[in-house]
Amino acid sequence: MIHNLRNLNFYLMVLLDLIIFVAAFYAAYLFRFDFSLPGYAQTQCLELLKYTVIIKFSVFLGLGLYRGMWRYTSLRDLWHILEATFLQSLILVTVVLYKFGFGGFSRGVFIIDWMLTVFMCGGMRVIIRSFYAYKDGNSIQFSPDACPVDGNNVLIIGAGRAGEKVIREIMSSGQLKYRPIGLLDNDKNKRGRTIHGVPVLGPLSDLQELVENKCVNEILIAVAEASGEQMREIINACKETGLPYKILPGMDEIINGKVGIKALRDVSYQDLLGRAPVQLDTTSISEYLSGKIVLVTGCGGSIGSELVRQVIRFNPEKIILVDSSEANLYGIQMELHHELKFHNYVTVLGSVQDEQLMDETFGKYTPHTVFHAAAYKHVPMMERNPWQAIHNNICGTRNVMTVADKHGVARFVIVSTDKAVRPTNIMGASKRVTELLMRLFHDSKTTFMAVRFGNVVGSSGSVVPLFRRQIEKGGPVTVTHKDVTRYFMSISEAAQLILQAGVMAEGGEIFILEMGEPVKIADMAHDLIRLSGKEPGKDIEIVYTGLREGEKLYEELITEGEGIVRTEHDKIMVLKGFENDHEAYCAKFNSQLQAMKAVADKFHADGVRNMLHEVVPEFDEEG
Repeated sequence: MIHNLRNLNFYLMVLLDLIIFVAAFYAAYLFRFDFSLPGYAQTQCLELLKYTVIIKFSVFLGLGLYRGMWRYTSLRDLWHILEATFLQSLILVTVVLYKFGFGGFSRGVFIIDWMLTVFMCGGMRVIIRSFYAYKDGNSIQFSPDACPVDGNNVLIIGAGRAGEKVIREIMSSGQLKYRPIGLLDNDKNKRGRTIHGVPVLGPLSDLQELVENKCVNEILIAVAEASGEQMREIINACKETGLPYKILPGMDEIINGKVGIKALRDVSYQDLLGRAPVQLDTTSISEYLSGKIVLVTGCGGSIGSELVRQVIRFNPEKIILVDSSEANLYGIQMELHHELKFHNYVTVLGSVQDEQLMDETFGKYTPHTVFHAAAYKHVPMMERNPWQAIHNNICGTRNVMTVADKHGVARFVIVSTDKAVRPTNIMGASKRVTELLMRLFHDSKTTFMAVRFGNVVGSSGSVVPLFRRQIEKGGPVTVTHKDVTRYFMSISEAAQLILQAGVMAEGGEIFILEMGEPVKIADMAHDLIRLSGKEPGKDIEIVYTGLREGEKLYEELITEGEGIVRTEHDKIMVLKGFENDHEAYCAKFNSQLQAMKAVADKFHADGVRNMLHEVVPEFDEEG
């Protein structure tokens, strides 16, 4: 309010509204009495005018209608005007009834006054917005037949919500000199119609013809949701034109729907996955994260760092960052502090294998929720150093789970992998054991759960960064096998679904994220080469090197004997395994874990493999 008093525009807005309040009320009497006011009506009008102006101004001021900028008036502002005018009319009628009674007063005056106030206040704001829109954009001509020399004509693919937002942003920004020539959309019902004056010219198949006839200089892709196949079709059509093209980021990348034309970027492989934006139950997530202390292990890794970014959206009291890599820990700390402006964090440089450090950390900060993302996950590396899979993935996880149980953590989420399903490698088998560790804490007050999913695009272990580096160097791109397939999702999608799964657990469940259809790695290599503007086999060679040690052709999401059950979230399922004699199972399992650690401490590779085969019977290194 103090800032408003220093702003001359505030006084101008108030003055205009005061004039409208007086004019609307007087006009209401004129309309009611056919522009011929009898003497008593004129006296009434003047008597009530002071109450009317005071009430209307007080309501507008109290509901914050002078905080906004009229040049950016939106439908939301008009709804606020509707609410405010209804409330002020209700208060005015109550005052008249209490002070004068309704004898001799026309009820129609108050209805007409309300309608005129809505119309005039809303109209004034729309006029001012239109003036600024014209002022900012009067140099932009939206003619479909324009053929400028400065190369700014654009065709927009997608005549839906995203397309509308792109056009609206172009028209409202004086700095953006794009000229929308038209839109393309395969929906026949949209043909011939316009969005903000820009026509829908035809389907995607007409792109080449329109580019030639409409003097187009660039193509903007504004498709909110499309399958991978549909996106490939769009990209291929754009490439055939030879023109530059950009894409609007997916809705999961745009916070609170604030889409800006400056967010347009080059097409990435993630766009070709065709995964719909995640719908989160933010209320439930907020209940277990907001105002709570959250600890994330492996916070500097691909998944761990994204979990940190997602968690701070829900305003935790504090976040404890645990990582054994100094560089990774420093990186996420600097991002939180300088980019995300979140300062309620504590950094703990150390390994989850250090039980005393974990115990002191949990004892000092008493976290409410733990996301355990720390793990060694590179398959060939673990094949050559299998004892580290035991020390870090299994013993480290058990350490953190033990201290979480000891210090009364409410929820503990283990980040697992699809490689734990019928594992063919050390890494996958070790992650399966981490899932089994939950059975040791069956009676704990801590709610333990695991979340299992496939590869994430762009993570440190993903093939996508490797392929990009190989393409930048001119090739060749190395693929292990022409038939190898993997499940993929984006890092942000995986992290969001991990948060969502954390709401659902009752204890001991393994949640599985819906990964869609598996992707052939060879097809991925072809797509990435084409996205770089080159042709596979011609500009960039693809070389098949053979499966690496521990790899298999395809990944699975469930193993035999596990029953998959749908949850209330369409992208999350829960797995139920075999029931065991709990006490006997735990006794045997503890003995196996001790033996496993003993052979790992001796760096005995064959001993580690033998123990993993004993604990995980489905572990099959033959694939």
